[in-house]
Amino acid sequence: MADEHDAREILKPLVFRLHENVPAIVREVLLERGWTEFDKKEQDDTDWNLYWRNSPFRMTDYCSIKPWQRLNHYPEAVRITRKDYLARHLKRMKGAYGSALYEFSPVVFIMPNDYVKFMAEYSKEKQSLGRRPSYWICKPVDLSRGRGILIFQDIKDFVYDCTVIVQKYISNPLLISGYKLDLRLYVCVTSFCPLTIYTYEEGLVRFATEKFDLSSLDNVYSHLTNTSINKYGASYKKYKEGIGCGCKWTFSKFRSYLRIYGVDDLLLWKKINNIVMLTLLAVTPLPAASNCFELFGFDILIDDKFKPWLLEVNYNPALRLDCSIDATVKRKLLHDIVELLNYKQIDALRQNQVAGTKAGRTHVPLSTPGESALEEASDLLTCQGEAECTATSSVQSALQAAKGSIHKVVTQTKKTARGHPRKTLTSQLRERMNMPKTSSQAKADTKSKQLPGAVYYPHQFVQPSRWLPTPEFWNCKLTTLPYFLSDKDQKPIPRVGDFVLTFPFNEAALQASRDGIDVKSIIQEINKLVNKELPSKQQKTKKRVDYLASV
Repeated sequence: MADEHDAREILKPLVFRLHENVPAIVREVLLERGWTEFDKKEQDDTDWNLYWRNSPFRMTDYCSIKPWQRLNHYPEAVRITRKDYLARHLKRMKGAYGSALYEFSPVVFIMPNDYVKFMAEYSKEKQSLGRRPSYWICKPVDLSRGRGILIFQDIKDFVYDCTVIVQKYISNPLLISGYKLDLRLYVCVTSFCPLTIYTYEEGLVRFATEKFDLSSLDNVYSHLTNTSINKYGASYKKYKEGIGCGCKWTFSKFRSYLRIYGVDDLLLWKKINNIVMLTLLAVTPLPAASNCFELFGFDILIDDKFKPWLLEVNYNPALRLDCSIDATVKRKLLHDIVELLNYKQIDALRQNQVAGTKAGRTHVPLSTPGESALEEASDLLTCQGEAECTATSSVQSALQAAKGSIHKVVTQTKKTARGHPRKTLTSQLRERMNMPKTSSQAKADTKSKQLPGAVYYPHQFVQPSRWLPTPEFWNCKLTTLPYFLSDKDQKPIPRVGDFVLTFPFNEAALQASRDGIDVKSIIQEINKLVNKELPSKQQKTKKRVDYLASV
């Protein structure tokens, strides 16, 4: 009877936990898949398998995560999604590895810090004879959905009241029937170390709802493609020649359109995938965190020479359903994300064994034979290498004192950390990670605090030019194998639904992303890829661009 009872528990549904403001489609998809929703009143904090938030998690959430759980955000993902941070990282990579690879981002200035540099560039172009006039676009660094955007040509029209970036406006976009468009590409990063990137083959093509016109720069329905703006325009519901009603196509329809006119869509997608890889390399490594994933929304604009440009990277890409195309793309996207998370029977079993322990039943080991849950939690904070973290012994003693409750362990560690005051924000981050700091690290923090141009955001201190990971982030040992690896050869699963593995793209790239990220070696491999993608195909595409743009 006991065996039958345990067998029934193995088949118990997986549990999802949603924070407030998560789009309804997330709940709908998980319920469709037979999951149940977490009940805070009835269940323990360890009794869920997936926690989905629109906002960042707390550092304590990353510290206390269990092997059967997943979080939908990585710590510090904002480094790629805030426009000024992204601009600094791309500028650094361009300086380190050359502009040839990193020319996919328009010239950018961060205001007010770069005001003098911007004025010098503006004046230089203004005085150049025979040069086409430049247009500029101003964007607040931390707003989304097209809010606060200003396009201008004359400096007298440039007004701002917050931190913004100013970029060269791409004034020659690819047009279809006279309408501007861009691509919303979905990218899922299942690990930053080893770096593992999946791009989604289906996605959204977003159109402006009025025809492109440089003589009316203040017409948002002509220059911006955001659905959150265009759905309020007078032309949104009208039938538009060549576009149809609304303002969206799927990637599938767009690629079919390109093929009709003889455009090499495969070459275009290779270029876009290169942009994704190079952009994510600019922010690696992020702090070590187990069982996390991140869904990014890359906004890509294609110009009339068929060159793709990165506009921005979105944190929490919109999952609201504004039209039938949204429902088609986003519902399957969420189903494929859950498939990519590779949940197995053991995930539900481990959850129920924790519940069984509380009910008084014998505790069965949750990982390898002979390893207790207490030992597993201790291993989570154990570091590899010759020099182990100085906090290991104190954390282990706290664990032994807490014996039945992982929550007590976290509380005990917090109290221990508070017994040693820290003076820098970097130190506060280490405190949240329950890792005391050595004297050499303290000196490094003091030095970094004095560096000019540093920027602050919640709970962190980040040097805009480079984030320097601590040894604890580099060497943190995970208790289970990464969930995105195949059971057969322990390599990333090459394809799940419409998610296709973009990185690593060969064995050399895979090896260069293990045991830390060897960015230089990876860049060399990407260079080899790029050189293979510049054959006579590019010449053929070029011949058809003028014709397509005029259609």
